[in-house]
Order: sequence, then C-alpha cells, then structure tokens
Amino acid sequence: MIIAIDGPAAAGKGTLARHLAVELRLAYLDTGLLYRAVGKKVLSLGVDLEDIARAESISKALKPADLEIDGLRADDVAQAASKVSAIPGVRAALLEFQRSFAKSPLKGKKGSILDGRDIGTVVCPDAPVKLFVTASTEVRAQRRFKELQDRGSTVIYARVLEDMNERDARDSSRSVAPLEQAEDAVKIDTSVMDAEAVFETAMGIILAAAPEVNVF
Repeated sequence: MIIAIDGPAAAGKGTLARHLAVELRLAYLDTGLLYRAVGKKVLSLGVDLEDIARAESISKALKPADLEIDGLRADDVAQAASKVSAIPGVRAALLEFQRSFAKSPLKGKKGSILDGRDIGTVVCPDAPVKLFVTASTEVRAQRRFKELQDRGSTVIYARVLEDMNERDARDSSRSVAPLEQAEDAVKIDTSVMDAEAVFETAMGIILAAAPEVNVF
C-alpha cells in the first residue's frame, strides 16, 4: 500500500499523513524534509543558493540521519528548501531516495505514506491512493503565522503572506516536477476543516479507493 499526499505549504498534509501513518501502520516520509535538509546544509556552509553544482553535490550525499538535524523547520530553511527544490539535479538525486522508501516499507509496516509536492505525479504515479490537500492562501499564511509565533519568532502576517505567495509561485512554476494535482488525486480543501475532520474525510476516500486497508 502506498498513499501519496501532495499540496502546498501549511495546507495540513503533514498532520494528516502522520495521523494516517499511525492509524494504518504505514511507514511515513515527509519528503519536504529531504529538501529542507539540503537547504539547511547549503545555508550552514554559506553556499550561494544559486550555486547549482554545490546544491546538487549536497543532495547526492544526503543521508537518512540528515533528516534528524535541528533547525529543519525554521522559516529561512523552508525558503532555502523551496529554492533548491527547483534545481533539476537536486530533484533527480532525491527521487530514488523517495521511491526506495515507498517500495520498501520499514520492518513491521504494511506500506508507506509520503507527502510532498510531486508524490502522486512523479515519485509514485502508480500509488493506489492519491490525495491533494490544499487551503486558501490566506488561511495557510495565517496557520504559518501562528506556528512561527508559537515558536517565539517575531513575524508580521503581511510578510508571511508575501513569502507564502512567492513560495507557491516558485513551487508551481518550476520546470521539473511542479506542484500540481494528479489527475486521479482526490482534492481535500482544509480551509474550514479541523484536523479531525480532514482525517475522517481522508479515511473515507482511502477506504473507498483501497478497501484492503481494512485488514491493517
């Protein structure tokens, strides 16, 4: 069983994927962490975000342990991740990592669930279940604003909204694997839904598309 979840930043796909992974006993990979880890290393090394060769080299050397380093959720890392993810060589280097995870579930798991930007379109186009989780830009910006405030960051909503729009444009317009809804993905708009409602909606979609998950 492979469940692919795509969608823009702060739409709630990570929260949903983690909940589903626990409920269905699936291995979970937040593929965004791969790009955040690359972005974090680029920033830590003082490498120019426009240095394609260095970004590609860093991505090729990425190890699972790199997904555990501190600071991956920082906003500057998120912005760096969005920029390096637009580099074709970086995406190519991380593609096999993602596909291997999807096809070889961790010991004791019944399958895999991955969330990101191009899981249903590029990474796992044959996944039996595909979800596209989204929300209005304003709602997503408000969620990110609150998240940053809760971490103690001094932020301005207008700036968070501007960053969100820039990131959406970058993710949707890149030449390789742009953010888009797969033709056979089911869309879930979380703008006016809480996490539990999103989970129940997703479970209904999953059970309809893949009844065999009942045996999990």
